Amino acid sequence: MDLYLFNSLGREKQIFKSINNGEVRMYSCGPTVYYNAHIGNLRAYLFMDNLRRVLKYNGYELKHVMNITDVGHMTSDADEGEDKMMKAARRENRSPWDIAKDYTEKFLKDIDRLHIERPEIIAKATEHIDCMEEYVKKIIENGYTYNTEQTVYFDTSKLKNYGILSGKVIDEQKAGARVELDSGKKNISDFALWIKAPKEHIMQWDSFFGKSYPGWHLECSAMGYKYLGKHFDIHTGGIDHIPIHHENEIAQAMGFCGQIPANYWIHVNFLTVDGNKMSKSLNNLYTIDELEKMGYEPLVYRMFNFSSSYRAQINFTFDAMDSAKIALERLREGYLKHSNGTEDVSDEEINNLEEQFHKAINDDLNMPVAMSVVWNVIKNPVKSKKFKDLLLKFDQVLGFDLKNYTGKEQKEIPQEDLDLVELRNQARKNKDWKESDRIRDILLSKGYSVKDTPEGTQIS
Repeated sequence: MDLYLFNSLGREKQIFKSINNGEVRMYSCGPTVYYNAHIGNLRAYLFMDNLRRVLKYNGYELKHVMNITDVGHMTSDADEGEDKMMKAARRENRSPWDIAKDYTEKFLKDIDRLHIERPEIIAKATEHIDCMEEYVKKIIENGYTYNTEQTVYFDTSKLKNYGILSGKVIDEQKAGARVELDSGKKNISDFALWIKAPKEHIMQWDSFFGKSYPGWHLECSAMGYKYLGKHFDIHTGGIDHIPIHHENEIAQAMGFCGQIPANYWIHVNFLTVDGNKMSKSLNNLYTIDELEKMGYEPLVYRMFNFSSSYRAQINFTFDAMDSAKIALERLREGYLKHSNGTEDVSDEEINNLEEQFHKAINDDLNMPVAMSVVWNVIKNPVKSKKFKDLLLKFDQVLGFDLKNYTGKEQKEIPQEDLDLVELRNQARKNKDWKESDRIRDILLSKGYSVKDTPEGTQIS
């Protein structure tokens, strides 16, 4: 069955064809590890995981690289401001090395809790300075750069097709047109490849340019080349990467070897919160830890993301999270019911449902439609182990680890709450409905489900 993906490079949905049969080489832009990852950041990695799983469902072997940016990413993606790692070091009064280590570990813990598969190769920028330097030297040798006193710049005017990904027109972006620039910078779209480090800059290396450090855009080009070669299948990231970071990656590759590095550039859209952009000022940068404290396990957020296409902007609300929480519970309980089922269904019905699911995920990862097929299986009144096996196959893409779900963990009920049940039973026996309702409300406020049966009050 053909797999269709929306390619930002062609601005259309295209049939996916890998360079090497049966293998996909893919690069994903990873986190800048200067702070906790929030749910907006993590949407990009849930999409990355979804794409990985769909490719594997289609029989592909993966060689997937994700970078960890622990140096060189300025507070503006356009080489303005200061290095985010240095800013974090000042904020927390710690070394940037310690900050990078701690936030990398936290990020990896978050993606594990979301059941995001780790790429085959996770590459830290600080461990690849040498290959970045060699990459820059080749771009310089090929005549695509110029130097100012502090910076080696890529000269975007040397490219005929700069802006091929984003549609930017270089002639409209002359230096000084809208912002103040390095006085030696020729074009507003030119960007830093290598930067001289001030004496106080902790993260610096000896290089052909003296004590210096790499520009942010460089690491992805150099590490993509190191592990995947000049030409690979897929590059992923957020839509915010299109106009600057990914455009500049393409420029660097053209300067290095004259070739666009990836055939397919696939981008995930933003997450908003209650209709607003995520920001510290609005206090809506929720983390997985914070959601967990509010009663939402990490996989609820995974389920929430399946309610929309990755290419659509998705709006986070707690009402939507409540719905996702209920959906996850119904999925798990429905799976258990089919696990215990004894009825039979035809192979034709199973094959038809599997084809519907496969067609949905192969239509540019259309998870809302794929989930509609899942719910048709869950709600089927016939309870069959064949449906259980089908759900396990679907779960290769869904990532909820259904095979290890054995049912809700029942916690031991404290004696004081059992005493409340007894008091309520007595009140009902005495037809003291006001007291019965009062105790019921107390039990509900404690998080219990309260059910009246002929044998008395039952709570869980």
